[in-house]
Amino acid sequence: MGEEPLAIDIDSVPPPEGPRRVWCRLCGRPLTGADSRRTGLGPSCDAKLHPPGPDIRTRRHEVEQDPLPGT
Repeated sequence: MGEEPLAIDIDSVPPPEGPRRVWCRLCGRPLTGADSRRTGLGPSCDAKLHPPGPDIRTRRHEVEQDPLPGT
């Protein structure tokens, strides 16, 4: 009779199971890979911001040379 209804403490609710959801900082898509979650960028957005360096073979060029004597 004189009992009050039990109140639910919001802080006592356990957090959801599984890893916390992380979204890409550039496009907002959910990230699933460990590296992507660590950097905060998806693979395509990371490639846009950090393009790979030029390949050493593309930087080589032919140079005019005199023929070697005796050949």
